[in-house]
Amino acid sequence: YVYYCVHFTRTPGNKPGSSPRGQTPDETGRRQGQNHEANSSGNDLANSVTSDMLMLSPGSEEDEHEGPVCEKLGRIQFSVGYSFQDSTLTVKILKGQDLPAKDFSGTSDPFVKIYLLPDKKHKLETKVKRKNLNPHWNETFLFEGFPYEKVVQRTLYLQVLDYDRFSRNDPIGEVSIPLNKLDLANMQTFWKELKPCSDGSGSRGDLLVSLCYNPTANTITVSIIKARNLKAMDIGGTSDPYVKVWLMHKDKRVEKKKTVVMKRCLNPVFNESFPFDVPAHVLRETTIIITVMDKDRLSRNDVIGKIYLSWKSGPAEVKHWKDMISHPRTTVAQWHSLKA
Repeated sequence: YVYYCVHFTRTPGNKPGSSPRGQTPDETGRRQGQNHEANSSGNDLANSVTSDMLMLSPGSEEDEHEGPVCEKLGRIQFSVGYSFQDSTLTVKILKGQDLPAKDFSGTSDPFVKIYLLPDKKHKLETKVKRKNLNPHWNETFLFEGFPYEKVVQRTLYLQVLDYDRFSRNDPIGEVSIPLNKLDLANMQTFWKELKPCSDGSGSRGDLLVSLCYNPTANTITVSIIKARNLKAMDIGGTSDPYVKVWLMHKDKRVEKKKTVVMKRCLNPVFNESFPFDVPAHVLRETTIIITVMDKDRLSRNDVIGKIYLSWKSGPAEVKHWKDMISHPRTTVAQWHSLKA
């Protein structure tokens, strides 16, 4: 028996979608005495982080607390109301504000999925707003023929995602409201802060990274120090992590470095440093993408999580980047939460 039918109106636009991740496996092995393309630092970075480095948190330059960043994910505006005469629930997705950048170019392509939980089969989607961190959707969705006694048993769930044509869409944040807590007789408009998505994307672990900018040599040295509480990707409840570091200019991949693989370890210590040539005039167009991978011998390597460091990333990443620029020739370390 179908309790309701769904009808929604929206202006024509590209329908969000996703395509299989087409990642090429990295052939990474443990180093046995040979040199890397960039030698690891001789100092034990992990043990000397509080004495040899400037350890900054996103909140304060004086705060030396080594904790993961709780960055803001922006907010979303929407309206909800119910017509008893027509037995129709109306949900309007209005706009988003201060969404985090998910793409190499320092922006996002956001869209919204709408569910009435616990029903996960019938989802509705807004159109994609290209390159926009403050999108205006202004789309109306009608759940027609939906008895009120059923409506109040549902939870309105909104998930904001970044559309990616070539890989999996990245979750940005979510809002969840039980409809029995709202006065549905009148159309109400809300602003709600986005929270980390509960699909596991917020629990991938943390990575301690240091940056050092040398304006004379035109270099940025990226040090992968250690990770903690990495997500287990293998059947045995562990992972074989290694880290890839990509230097990007605009949307072009320029250079890649990677660490050794740490076998069966969710709290690995890497202590590896990689210098990259970055002339001052391209600093604002530069992004450093750090990806923690799980090495798999028999199948494709899995992505555990990523960090985007640039002028235009999320608040925590931007702060680290600016701290690096404002403290030249100083190694600036910061914990980052890995993202999907």
